Amino acid sequence: MADILFLCQRIPFPPTKGDKIRSFHILEHLARRHRIHLGTFVDDPEDRGFEADLGRYCADALVLPLDRRVATGRALLGLASATPLSIAFYRDRRMQRWVDGVLARRPAAAFLFSSAMAQYVVGHPAAPPRVVMDFVDVDSEKWAAYARDRQGPLRWVYAREARRLLAYDRQIAARVDASLFVSQAEADLFGKLAPESAGRVHPLSNGIDTVFFDPTLTYADPYSPGKPVLVFTGAMDYEPNVKAVCWFASQVLPLVRAARPAAEFWIVGANPASAVRALDRHPGVTVTGRVADIRPYLAHADVAVAPMFLGRGIQNKVLEAMAMARPTVVSAEAVEGIGAGDGAELLVAPLSPRGFADATLEALAPGAAALGQRARRYLLDAFAWERTIAPLGACLGLP
Repeated sequence: MADILFLCQRIPFPPTKGDKIRSFHILEHLARRHRIHLGTFVDDPEDRGFEADLGRYCADALVLPLDRRVATGRALLGLASATPLSIAFYRDRRMQRWVDGVLARRPAAAFLFSSAMAQYVVGHPAAPPRVVMDFVDVDSEKWAAYARDRQGPLRWVYAREARRLLAYDRQIAARVDASLFVSQAEADLFGKLAPESAGRVHPLSNGIDTVFFDPTLTYADPYSPGKPVLVFTGAMDYEPNVKAVCWFASQVLPLVRAARPAAEFWIVGANPASAVRALDRHPGVTVTGRVADIRPYLAHADVAVAPMFLGRGIQNKVLEAMAMARPTVVSAEAVEGIGAGDGAELLVAPLSPRGFADATLEALAPGAAALGQRARRYLLDAFAWERTIAPLGACLGLP
């Protein structure tokens, strides 16, 4: 049993959103074999109070509250330097002092989740013998996509972040023992952007807990009886999710309702942005906000939709819908890294109103339930967490 320093930018509990799902399952996997020293931040008031739960997995933990206003101010000050804004956002002297103390005890390895946490270890004189960086996605590409969608000052800020973050990530990747990405496609992309480190870049896929996401369990029905329900799940303050549901509600849903007038679109997820809350006034649209358990909303939906215009890596919302045996309609951007076949385990629709509406109506048709059953069987074989995380030990040089 070895000591591992584990740093992540957001508390990995409860595992209720994309990055936290991945960081939690990696933490849980490592904690079964090693002593974990966890350093992390909590930026959502709803996540405060879960620090005690980390005691089940960690020998010790530092969980620092992150005031987003203060952190944003700190990031904006970084505009005058070459520092990426996202790196300055998570810079904290208290975290560095705690990391210094852990490193003084000579842990065998460090696992860094998101490049914002690399600043505390990479280049440190007492850095462990093995350092693994989990970038998850090529985040600089996300900022570049944001820049293409903007005009004025924000376009410049986002383009700057894309350039600065890629340069920073290349520096980190060149100094760690392994760089991980959530899919082969993301790993290949980073290998092309950072050819000097390509030999140490590896995919480490997300998984899905198919015991927790079990469609055979009984769940209370949150919906009105007799109405076909389309559901989108995810963190609703995340810009790609906001864009997806706004487009679907305004462009696709009216076409679906022309053929199926009773159809409803439910948007299920925490912290809905103002643009999402406004959709609640549209005919047939319901915005729930945070829910205690996502599974009833999936179990009783007729179709899950994921019309993502920007999708980096693996979309957990798609894995969860498939695990719950729901017929699932996605854009090509939402299926990267999952490998499921169009018409076999899900439906891949074009990002055009008519095209996506037609695929959604196909998923509502009698017999489409078989699509969901095939989706679950596919995940049971390919996406168990123990299988997807298995290569991590070799990266860390530990059993």
